Amino acid sequence: MSNLSLAEIESQLKGKTLLVYWFMLKSPSSSVGVREIQRKLGFSSPSVAAHHLDKLHGLGLVEKTMRGEYYLTREVKVGVLRFFTRLGRYMVPRYLFYSVWFSTMLVVYLVLYGQSGSIHNVVAIMFGGLACLILWFETIRLWMQKPF
Repeated sequence: MSNLSLAEIESQLKGKTLLVYWFMLKSPSSSVGVREIQRKLGFSSPSVAAHHLDKLHGLGLVEKTMRGEYYLTREVKVGVLRFFTRLGRYMVPRYLFYSVWFSTMLVVYLVLYGQSGSIHNVVAIMFGGLACLILWFETIRLWMQKPF
């Protein structure tokens, strides 16, 4: 395993290398070969995929089997990856959980107390709606920034 710091890993984990790492994060339990990476990510040749896999190997994030396949050994949260979490085999923005929670709470509040016309109710609905709007905006913005 490499002894590189997170700052050094972050400086090298960009572009197509980040794309390969993201692909491997989505399927951590299985090993992948050079040709599979090339096909799935649309690289022009197997040597491009091999270069990025070797770069990940040099960073200490993947290991290579005797058969020439690579598997994920270390998960790092650098760059845009800090804002994502794994949910099964999916990588989702961390804000998604907050967005769903606040939206659910707003709907429950509206169902239980939405008929009251008091100023407190209007303010609570405004703040709840604004919080939901901001959280969903950030969730979608992060989703659009994902590497793959």
